[in-house]
Amino acid sequence: MKTILITGCSSGFGLETARYFLERDWTVIATMRTPREDLLPRSERLRIVSLDVTDPDSIRRAVDEAGPIDVLVNNAGIGLLGALEGVPMEAARKVFETNTFGTVAMTQAVVPQFRERRSGVIINVTSSVTLKPLHLLSVYTASKAAVNAFTESLALELEPFGVRAHLVLPGRAPETSFGESARSRIHIPEPYAPLAQSVFATWQQSTTVTRALDVAEAVWRVANDPSCPMRLAAGADAVALTSAA
Repeated sequence: MKTILITGCSSGFGLETARYFLERDWTVIATMRTPREDLLPRSERLRIVSLDVTDPDSIRRAVDEAGPIDVLVNNAGIGLLGALEGVPMEAARKVFETNTFGTVAMTQAVVPQFRERRSGVIINVTSSVTLKPLHLLSVYTASKAAVNAFTESLALELEPFGVRAHLVLPGRAPETSFGESARSRIHIPEPYAPLAQSVFATWQQSTTVTRALDVAEAVWRVANDPSCPMRLAAGADAVALTSAA
């Protein structure tokens, strides 16, 4: 029986991925900043673990509590919408601390056990916004693009030890709470208001989107298929962008 540790399981992609693997008889370590026992079905194969990926002590405790794992999914992340001119540097740093440095820190924490066992899979969930420039997402896109580059280089250095590193790139997922979270961090200076209104209207008209289930299925494929490509799009809109790239 294999074990997967997933970050950011309180909602959205992380929660659906935890549910997906649990239903398929994996042992699941579902981590979240504020643990909730009511989000997933009770199971002897499920452990809910407290984790803040921006806190080194929290990472150490969570990895120790999890014990040996076979797959790490770095899914925890936060969004940010805004024209760069209006984004406080504190907000930009917070996005990078979670999306980029949190991923790097979690990966660094589990690599030793993977290397020693000469097996393991690291799956970093980024975004299809890294495939095509979009308005008002410069800081968020940069934080995810950094993880893309990090993962591709990491895969090369871990390959001699039989350890795989991959990317899952979801598209826009309005059914999740991620967009709502990002809207709580909107920074639109007045001169950019007309642009923002136009952008938001375009997004609302789009019907091709990503479901949380699309991401869970992509993570499942990466975890179980050694021949899986380095980058795997998740969701109809993300697949379309990949095809056009």
